[in-house]
Amino acid sequence: MRIRLFFVCATILSTTLLLGCRAQPIKTISPNPQQSSTSSVSATIPTASFPEINVKPEPVIVPSKPFDGSLLKPTEWKNIPWQKDNLNEAWPAWLLGCQTLKYQSAWANVCMKALAMNQPDTQAIQQYFQAHFNVYQTTNTDGTQTGLITGYYEPLLRGSRIKTAQYAVPLYKKPLDLLAIDDPLQPTNKRLRGRLEGGRMANYYSRAEIEATPSPLAGQELLWVDDAVEAFFLQVQGSGLVTLDNGEQIHVGYADQNGQTYNSIGRLLVQRGELTLEKASMQSIKEWVAKNSTKSRELFDANPSYVFFKELPHGLPGPIGGLGVPILAERVVAIDPKYIPLGAPIFLSTTEPNSNAPLNRLMMAQDTGGAIKGGVRADFFWGAGDVAGRKAGAMKQMGKIWLLLPKNFTFTP
Repeated sequence: MRIRLFFVCATILSTTLLLGCRAQPIKTISPNPQQSSTSSVSATIPTASFPEINVKPEPVIVPSKPFDGSLLKPTEWKNIPWQKDNLNEAWPAWLLGCQTLKYQSAWANVCMKALAMNQPDTQAIQQYFQAHFNVYQTTNTDGTQTGLITGYYEPLLRGSRIKTAQYAVPLYKKPLDLLAIDDPLQPTNKRLRGRLEGGRMANYYSRAEIEATPSPLAGQELLWVDDAVEAFFLQVQGSGLVTLDNGEQIHVGYADQNGQTYNSIGRLLVQRGELTLEKASMQSIKEWVAKNSTKSRELFDANPSYVFFKELPHGLPGPIGGLGVPILAERVVAIDPKYIPLGAPIFLSTTEPNSNAPLNRLMMAQDTGGAIKGGVRADFFWGAGDVAGRKAGAMKQMGKIWLLLPKNFTFTP
């Protein structure tokens, strides 16, 4: 999950360079607590002509608070620039989302109809959404309709299943002694993490403690990689691909984290005068680290938060997002599930990274992230690798969001 680039320029410089969407997963939620989260849909839903993904959806968890529709304004379909997008490219992402959403009563009917459609063209897809969904303009708390759109990506690393001279940087599994308990005084899905020490709950090890020699987590390594800097940013993203010398690619995803406070190293470098506010980005941070290698350990240790990983099934078309299904490049965004239901289709109108070129896309809100807050706020998943990373790192655009909800979807405006 998810994870899942939340430290992109804007996110680095706003408040904190928080964990990627897959780095702070939120289970699939039912948008209406009064509706049953148990599916009444037959298990023999027709299969669409799209490759079957052998991934079990996450368990449905009904939130303690209903979905907040107060920032939604009903609008007309003609206000969405459909004609500027190829909807066929978004359809596979919607079908993947329906692998989980079909078990929720609010989404069961629309997902059944979608899964029964056989390779619809753009016109048929548009007709499907207009026939079965209502459209809403999302707004901010002050009533404005534009908000920040950033980007994230999936890093590519080189690694090994055993430690060698080349591959000496560990990626750790979820530690055996890591405890996580629900905190009744905190919002839904907030958990306290720690470990037992002398019969009492203590903070879990910080980044500096985990990366000390010897590490308290020695023997719990998942993989070994060749670059400490890339390993650090893998934790920011929350998921990635590790290529072994034999060509095998291993998908790694968020398993848990140590519960320590996240501190943005980008913001810290700006505060120290090492980077300017305008030029701070993932690339500029990496360049600074390359030029100041003797200071990198101290810089990374200033962020005590630490992410643990797990190996994901082979053959996934993308990392696992907050909805519990693989997310597809350039067709998935991370959103704030308080204002946009997890899994919902949205239409995004923004611009290309560091550009005025229009970017109008039907997207699926299948991921979440700690830095993504508000009604008009999204993080655009660019895919895997260096090109995707450069786009994600440069994306700090303004945009508008339209939310598509099934006609039987009920919420309190």
